Amino acid sequence: MVQITIATINLRNNSDRWQERRHLLVRQLGDAAPKLIGLQEVHMPSRQGQWLCSEINKHISGSSKEPYQLVLKRKQHIVNGIYEGVGVLSQLPVLYNNSIGLGYGGRVALRVHVELPNHKTMDFVSTHLHHTSFEKEAREEQVMQLVGWLQSHKNVPLQVVVGDFNEVPKGLAIRYMLQSFRSAYQERNGREPLATFPTALYPTDSPAVCLDYLFISTAVPRVIEASIFCDQSDPEDETLFPSDHVGLLATLEI
Repeated sequence: MVQITIATINLRNNSDRWQERRHLLVRQLGDAAPKLIGLQEVHMPSRQGQWLCSEINKHISGSSKEPYQLVLKRKQHIVNGIYEGVGVLSQLPVLYNNSIGLGYGGRVALRVHVELPNHKTMDFVSTHLHHTSFEKEAREEQVMQLVGWLQSHKNVPLQVVVGDFNEVPKGLAIRYMLQSFRSAYQERNGREPLATFPTALYPTDSPAVCLDYLFISTAVPRVIEASIFCDQSDPEDETLFPSDHVGLLATLEI
């Protein structure tokens, strides 16, 4: 058995004080140093993903080249794909990657197939579902597509699906995911986080809700720990956070 730490974080693209908050992301992601990180709302024109990968690498190793490599997938939309996508940062060898379009403005899921230190292989998937709160059936449709694709295209026993599902724990999409996967956070803590959105970075009257998840396949033996991270504000500004979402972090025994 080996222990693998996984994570997810929505970057909020380059909106909401990006130049001021980006150092918080670098430090808090770099200090945690998960083996695999799912990224959502990656801003493509500014090469945000490449910058983040390089800076985290320098934070950890002093070199911009290691330990992480970056895999990106743009939205599959003639306009939205210019601006935004999802990504994966991996410290593990990437054997291949592929993706599926999930519609609704070009939403996608990116699968990165990695080799673990014990030479087993695993799918790690980053996704970001449709955001309109009342269109719950749209997100259910998206996860039906996603799960069907994962089970029918190069299916492997070890799978992790992470991201911003834009759905609360009792929503249709989450209930569907739990038919085939387990929630790492819920398994370790007895419930999902009380909220993963919004932080004080994003002033809103909307209620705080849990929208982000770490799903693991039944073949993953054990969740050792699971927690919120990337949740620390700037010491001199309590409204400045790494993002408008907090991240999720879990250690798996595989």
